Amino acid sequence: MVISFRCSESANLTWILALLLITFTPIQVYGQSASEFVSIDCGWVNSSSYMDAALVIPYSSDGGFLEGGLSREILPEFMADTGNDQQKTLRSFPDGSRNCYTLPSTTGKKYLLRATFTYGNYDRLNKTLDGSVFLFGLHIGVNFWEAVNLTNLDPSVTIWKEVLTIAPDNVVSVCLVNFGSGTPFISSLELRPLEDTMYPFLSSSVSVRYFQRYRFGSVRAADFITRYPTDPYDRFWQSWYGTIDHSYPWISLNTSRTVNRQQSIDGFQVPQAILQKASTLDTNYSFMTFFVAIDPNLDSGSLELLPIFHFAEIASDSPNRTFNVYSASELLFPDVSPLPMRVDSMYPTNRFLTNRFLMSNKNAYFTLNRTASSGLPPLINAFELYSLVRMENFTTSSDDVHYINAVKKHYNLARINWTGDPCSPREYKWEGLTCDYSNGNQNPRIVRVNMSTSGLIGQLAISFLDMPSLENLDLSHNNLTGVIPDYQLKSLKVLNLSNNKLGGPIPDSILQRVQAGLLDLRLEGNPVCSNNKDTYCSDKMTKRRTTPILLIAVIVPVVLICLLVGMCIIWKLHWKERSRDNEDYAMYEEENPLHIDITRFTYAELNHITNSFQSIVGKGGFGIVYHGILANGDEVAVKVLKETSIAESTDFLPEVQTLSKVHHKNLVTLQGYCLNKKCLALVYDFMPRGNLQQLLRGGEDCSLNWERRLHIAFDAAQGLEYLHELCTPSIVHRDVKTPNILLDKNLMGIISDFGLSRTFNDAHTHISTVAAGTLGYLDPEYHATFQITVKTDVYSFGIVLLEIITGQPPVIMEPQTVHLPSWVRQNIAKGSIHDVVDKVLLDQYDVTSLQGVIDLAMNCVENAAIDRPTMTEVVSRLRMFLPAVSSKKQSVSASPQRKNSTDTEITRQFDLISGANNQTSSVQSGYTGGMSETNFLSGR
Repeated sequence: MVISFRCSESANLTWILALLLITFTPIQVYGQSASEFVSIDCGWVNSSSYMDAALVIPYSSDGGFLEGGLSREILPEFMADTGNDQQKTLRSFPDGSRNCYTLPSTTGKKYLLRATFTYGNYDRLNKTLDGSVFLFGLHIGVNFWEAVNLTNLDPSVTIWKEVLTIAPDNVVSVCLVNFGSGTPFISSLELRPLEDTMYPFLSSSVSVRYFQRYRFGSVRAADFITRYPTDPYDRFWQSWYGTIDHSYPWISLNTSRTVNRQQSIDGFQVPQAILQKASTLDTNYSFMTFFVAIDPNLDSGSLELLPIFHFAEIASDSPNRTFNVYSASELLFPDVSPLPMRVDSMYPTNRFLTNRFLMSNKNAYFTLNRTASSGLPPLINAFELYSLVRMENFTTSSDDVHYINAVKKHYNLARINWTGDPCSPREYKWEGLTCDYSNGNQNPRIVRVNMSTSGLIGQLAISFLDMPSLENLDLSHNNLTGVIPDYQLKSLKVLNLSNNKLGGPIPDSILQRVQAGLLDLRLEGNPVCSNNKDTYCSDKMTKRRTTPILLIAVIVPVVLICLLVGMCIIWKLHWKERSRDNEDYAMYEEENPLHIDITRFTYAELNHITNSFQSIVGKGGFGIVYHGILANGDEVAVKVLKETSIAESTDFLPEVQTLSKVHHKNLVTLQGYCLNKKCLALVYDFMPRGNLQQLLRGGEDCSLNWERRLHIAFDAAQGLEYLHELCTPSIVHRDVKTPNILLDKNLMGIISDFGLSRTFNDAHTHISTVAAGTLGYLDPEYHATFQITVKTDVYSFGIVLLEIITGQPPVIMEPQTVHLPSWVRQNIAKGSIHDVVDKVLLDQYDVTSLQGVIDLAMNCVENAAIDRPTMTEVVSRLRMFLPAVSSKKQSVSASPQRKNSTDTEITRQFDLISGANNQTSSVQSGYTGGMSETNFLSGR
């Protein structure tokens, strides 16, 4: 028998938290008390704290924990759906790339840190449902924790993110990072101290983020979530019982007896109320399997999971129950026999489970399988699942952090990005600081501070001079007053205090370093220099600036005159030099050819083929494309990257290497190449009908009827399918667009331009690269994560399909700028599919195939890569729409509906099955925002 149930991995709190507004039965609580919690209601403006009535936990405003951000409220129509007051307000961060909360902590102590997010359309922009990506990041300290993805999510939904970590200092920082795909915001922050013995795998370099936490056995529907005070550490335990109909063959067990710890030290402190309940099966059934679906926004290829199983025998004092625990097909724990009234918590020690434990890159699964000698089926009380968060980045040296924060406080600086760690991660380094990362395994140090023209007022802060690694300090052009402090400088080599209001005298300690040549001091423009003519008071900086200006004023006219004369001479000599051109280029031929089985042309041969490069058929950022004719009469296109060396070209070698290995009728054929130090060139088959973009917009429009357009799309799709599925390793094109789909004399579509293509093998599900591609065609997930997969090409191909349908460019500029998928959605919503079709088609198309291709295109441009089809699926569906083989019935059935926000949530699930075989029925399980259907397969 197979039983499954579903519940969101990034749980929907809107309805869950509402269930918490009940009166908890008083119980004896061991562990932490609420007075030790840090509970922050983000965006709440009242300065005094308040007591959450349901939880009996005090919450305070976030004003004392951060700088910046705006306090906002969700819209009134969403207020009634919130489960508590914390979800009614939020703080948004429209400014800055990183904004951080700083929470008090104890160095070396373990904590649970939880953040919640309720959008509630607070900005009235409907960002979660407007079709664009709504994504921002979370950092725990200086390390990436998780992305918060609200794309296509109902505005009333609340999600939570949770991490278990060790405080590196007396504060823990939580930072919201702007990815450029929506304004970051947060509703609440909760910091919960854990016992030192808990979660023993945590370390200074290893934290874990919450993936799932379940309790089993029969639980009241109102108690779908168990938290504080039942769990004194305020962990969220979701009820498995509340997710499906807990009927045969499932059996719920419970006891009122105390369940003891099997070890002297309990590493997980699972509450008694949870251990006193369990789930098992009828004795006729032998196994149960947990499916944990992977969030489509996560990189499952690099995911590392840690499951924790909690077993306690509560059914009998003399049980005969033994089972094995598997992860996928690997045996994790053999012959597990839970002891009566004793809990045994089991997890893989010294390792995390990697991608091989995932099924189809979408699910992790774990099986409890009864052994042959066991008289009873498996049993489980509780289950936790976490994923690894590597704490690899080092924080800035604590001394430097202390002193630079003292500077910040001294001058009351309100710089937007002076939040979080000053130097780490590098991409979010504070403005004006230069940090030394040369010791890669140590904390970075601040070596330079440039706060010139920063509006500083008051005396020179001593904290600058205390910084042990600071070498260069520029405080010029401010309003510093008073005297320079008499201070023993540490490592400072340059001190620029010019153009302030500093008075004398200059301290001896500083003068001695200047005279010894250890310090470059600049004081010009200060009152202290009024009667002082020493070098540090001379206007040397002004002189330095003036000298280049004078030189420029004299030299530039002379240079311009020389250039004009030179151009005239060059023009006159042009035809004479042209005769010697081939001879000059011949001396630059590369000695070592590329080890590929295609023709290598010399520059002289290219010059002959192209008739001295006379006929230009195309231009681009790569260079110029010339028409040429080979000796056998074949026409070719010669793409020349002139005056470019191999070392300088990033596209030449990838394109040569890719095209020398691939051979398909819908991929451009590379006839040869030229490897010359002065000229790199590629020789292709000539495509006489140009490219698809030219024909769609301003070319031979009349020839591109609906049938021809479908065939061109089908041709291009087949080419991409070959790259993705039949090449070893697979190839991602990365620049699929209509200008790169060439057309031969028969209007067959040919994929070209492989300069950005990349390969990857089966061991990787993505490649991390700098974002590359063309505006409008770029996969939003790739743009946010810099991780390419074959689905990156699928997104771009979806844009191509929309261009074929509409005749519009990928980004429409009039009357306002809008991305083509959004334009299509908006026009269909206001009218019908006919409103988006290219007007030159004159309604001469099959409506059924049109609807099918639109559906396919919109499926290809889903924001989440996991929701897009493969190119094999694209080819299969396009084949149905081709007039030669399609029928209306086939076309309709081949057009699946696009996922709505509820579907997107449902894909992130946790399923449980128990074993036997094959009769189907169905049951529905509750899910806020919609009902998720789960299947029951049963038999003997």
